[in-house]
Amino acid sequence: MDDDLAEAREKMVAEQLSRRGIKDERVLSAMRAIPRHRFLPSELQDHAYDDGPLPIGEAQTISQPYMVALIAEVAQLTGVERVLEIGTGCGYQAAVLAQLAREVYSVECIAHLHDRSRVMLNSLGISNVFLRCGDGSEGWPEHAPFDAIVVTAAMPGVPSSLLSQLKPDGRFIAPIGEDELQTLVRISRTSGRWSEEYFGECRFVKMTGKYGFST
Repeated sequence: MDDDLAEAREKMVAEQLSRRGIKDERVLSAMRAIPRHRFLPSELQDHAYDDGPLPIGEAQTISQPYMVALIAEVAQLTGVERVLEIGTGCGYQAAVLAQLAREVYSVECIAHLHDRSRVMLNSLGISNVFLRCGDGSEGWPEHAPFDAIVVTAAMPGVPSSLLSQLKPDGRFIAPIGEDELQTLVRISRTSGRWSEEYFGECRFVKMTGKYGFST
């Protein structure tokens, strides 16, 4: 199966990522290296490299390949960083980030997904991702500060408790908005002042928890 889908993965990188403006060669290499189909239920693996999100159970999805690559590129990782990911899901974004950063700390609130992603990451020999089951909206303060915080669920706003877990020159990347469509936002700090940059519309499942959407 892995060999059969290698061509589809290469086509995904060329047509869905490079052609749409993903330029960071390290990100493109990471997307080539991680077998997206391994993170999906067996009945969906033939669609792993389609241009869109796919269900992974528990009313959650694996993100569109382009969005995974865009988030990784926007994080501006060079290989030495400590990254916090909020929303492990199936573990695919964490696996990609693990190719780009020194350490990835990832939090997932759904126990079944947390357990499944641990098994999958271990099976791929990825040892620099550290997982926790809990409320990701509160971050992981015990391992702060982080060079980058990446959120893979829609947030209604940005809580100061998460920004406080960033290093002084850190980057916070999240889909922000209360509607079905959100905006991918990068918040960073330069000379003590916060700035925001916007990277287009996106659609993510909504975050729950203390600083997420009420259920």
